[in-house]
Amino acid sequence: MEQPKSAAEKLAERKARLLDLHKQRQEARTQNHQEVVAEDARKKLPSNWEARKRQAEWLLADDKARAEAESAGKDYERMKLLEVSAIDADRIEKKKQRKDNPDLGFSTYEAQTARQYNRLVKSMPPRDMAKYEKQKAELGEAFYGGPNTTLHLRTKDTPSAINNMVKDLDQQIERRKKYSRRRIYNDDADVDFINERNSKFNKKLDRFYGEHTAEIKQNLERGTAI
Repeated sequence: MEQPKSAAEKLAERKARLLDLHKQRQEARTQNHQEVVAEDARKKLPSNWEARKRQAEWLLADDKARAEAESAGKDYERMKLLEVSAIDADRIEKKKQRKDNPDLGFSTYEAQTARQYNRLVKSMPPRDMAKYEKQKAELGEAFYGGPNTTLHLRTKDTPSAINNMVKDLDQQIERRKKYSRRRIYNDDADVDFINERNSKFNKKLDRFYGEHTAEIKQNLERGTAI
């Protein structure tokens, strides 16, 4: 049978527990102070610090892997491509295309005009300096334009330029077909709504409850409902 502890033993146990609690409190206080200092240091960093840090770590890892591949006599770019799946490669390619020619839809007429201008400039052929000098010699002062300059019948578009214009117009027509158009209102349709929002709501109700309420609706239209 276990002997009861004496008062001195109980006091020693309490002192040990108190000392342990005091030690834990000191550790928690130290950790909290360290967290506060670290949080204050993070707040003083730039807003994009985490992204820059990840990018720097990726660059270091990439340089290290490249050096290891070169030391082993392997093509690092080929090794990277072998690790990329077809889905990821397609996603990366689409992302590059959006970055090179972003199409965010219609925002303003100014943005649309600037977008079309940049697209046409990129599709222009390389500069032909011989043709440029020849045209400048033929037109003289009219080449630079002015308020009283008339170039009608003095210049003639080349067949290739006309074909490019036709091709561009055809592409614009095809792109317009892909955009949704506002549905044409049917004058002969039954009017059971007060505005467009109410019309959409009624159509939604009809999809779910139309077969159950068809008879009630017909009775109301005939005036025979009780």
